[in-house]
Amino acid sequence: MSEARKRILSYLFNPISVFGFILAVLGTVLIISFLAIEMFTGVENPYLGILVYFAFPGLVIFGLLVVPLGAWLVRSRLRSKGITEIQKLPILDLNDPLKLKLSVFFVIATIVFAVIVGVASLKGFEFTESTTFCGELCHVVMAPEHTAWSNSPHAKVKCVECHVGPGAAWYVKAKISGLRQVYGVLAHSYPTPIETPIDNLRPARDTCEHCHWPEKFYAGRQKVFYHYAPNEENTPREIDMLIHIGAAAKGPNTKGIHWHIGKDVTFVARDRKRNDIPYIAVTEKDGSISEYVSTEKPLSADELAKATKRHMDCTDCHNRPTHIYHAPGEEMDMKFVTGKIDRSLPYVKKVAVEILEKPYKTAKEAHAAIASGIPAYYAKEYPKVAQEKTAAITQAVEQVKDIYTRNFFPEMKVNWSTYPSNLGHFYTPGCFRCHDDKHKGPNGKVISKDCKICHTILNQVQENIPVGSKPKNFVHPVDIGDELVKTNCSDCHLVGGEDVPGGGSHGEKKKKH
Repeated sequence: MSEARKRILSYLFNPISVFGFILAVLGTVLIISFLAIEMFTGVENPYLGILVYFAFPGLVIFGLLVVPLGAWLVRSRLRSKGITEIQKLPILDLNDPLKLKLSVFFVIATIVFAVIVGVASLKGFEFTESTTFCGELCHVVMAPEHTAWSNSPHAKVKCVECHVGPGAAWYVKAKISGLRQVYGVLAHSYPTPIETPIDNLRPARDTCEHCHWPEKFYAGRQKVFYHYAPNEENTPREIDMLIHIGAAAKGPNTKGIHWHIGKDVTFVARDRKRNDIPYIAVTEKDGSISEYVSTEKPLSADELAKATKRHMDCTDCHNRPTHIYHAPGEEMDMKFVTGKIDRSLPYVKKVAVEILEKPYKTAKEAHAAIASGIPAYYAKEYPKVAQEKTAAITQAVEQVKDIYTRNFFPEMKVNWSTYPSNLGHFYTPGCFRCHDDKHKGPNGKVISKDCKICHTILNQVQENIPVGSKPKNFVHPVDIGDELVKTNCSDCHLVGGEDVPGGGSHGEKKKKH
């Protein structure tokens, strides 16, 4: 072999380039191997995804960059020694058998590596759009949101479909925001709990309305609410209700709850969570604007001029369409309805709610308290039940643990009441933020608090309602007089951020009034 040929091989197959080539091959083999494992086992792991779609392709690319870098360094060193056979730039002579073989190898290797990196990049893009990436990668930070999502009506809808939506512009915005969030997780600089509402959230018309378009809304929906009293018998209660959702067509004359989408409504909120709303403006059919101002806590002219006006959309009421947390009382009602907890266990709802509402530092501590507290109660208060219904008590313990797991996250300082839902008005002001008879508009008109605007009671079953009778208005389980009209439901059912025992079933309450 001639000296020139040896020098060519020396700068192409130098230690640095060989090391880069080994890295590229190793990265390729790892990508293929891990993809095969994922394909045949069906196992999806967010950390495995980070390796397969980001770390290993990065290794391949880094290795491919090192190969020419090593060759360039060796060529530069040889030329500095005055070796004239090594020109400034490589000469591609395909008539030279060695250069022909090297060229063919380079082309084939480039194609193979490009295909591998390209496939990994596409899969990586899909991975970053997956709920696994969004919810499980940062498992502590996103645990409340991911857990709630997986148990919600939107459990088969990807996070990006609501939080990003279609289009390149919002995709780029989301990824830039995501980098900041990744840094926050790595630096442990994220707030606990995560603050809501999300600033600059994409309007609902670009996301929600792709599936729930207003033109297809139906006028009403009948729904039966099942509740149980927090007494010894866990007495069943039912409210059969017709909910006036709204007219079938979007327009200025839309009636019912979705009247809001038929109008151009803007409002001003004093607080970040948009619970204190002192000002509302409605654009009427003729283009005029009707302004409604709180008579209790009005805004001054200067405050109104400086305030940010928000255009009302779906998320101002449906603010928790996916990340839904339920009060212990509500959860126990659902467990009874589905038969997962034996309703014949005396006071089981009351006992479970009281245990769940105690403060715990960790989920492990809470589970231990549930596992010991419920059996101990029956062993002391109902020893015969404890002996005869051991299996039912054990099942109740597991179901109450499940309630805690889905609604309490002490590591993130999140419980079921941390993120209030504005849909309804039972545990939070919700509708009554505006519909309170205290927002006065033109000609003395007020935003009404009349319950029948939104729903009509068709029937109600309760221990204080005579069997067979059908009340036309809601009957409270306890006679509280005119407080039923004067006081918001949440004033009693949510005191200091804690669920009132039995509150989920209109039961015994602590009163602020």
